[in-house]
Amino acid sequence: MKPLSTLRTPLRSVDLATKEPVEAVVERSDVCAGPAAGIVGEAMMAIVLASAFLEKFGGDSLEEIRRNYDTYLASLKTW
Repeated sequence: MKPLSTLRTPLRSVDLATKEPVEAVVERSDVCAGPAAGIVGEAMMAIVLASAFLEKFGGDSLEEIRRNYDTYLASLKTW
């Protein structure tokens, strides 16, 4: 995640219509990073889980991964 955009002190600027010096507006573009952080966290969790799944059941093809997974499930039934 990137930091929230915030101007605490106005920056010097120029009004393009009048060509007069002005100060930029002090504003905060986003008041809460929580909703955005939730989306980033969910995406990262999916990547980590997919990586762990492939580490456990990985192979050279989707067919091999599926066979490894099915074999693992079958072994759990006899456990």
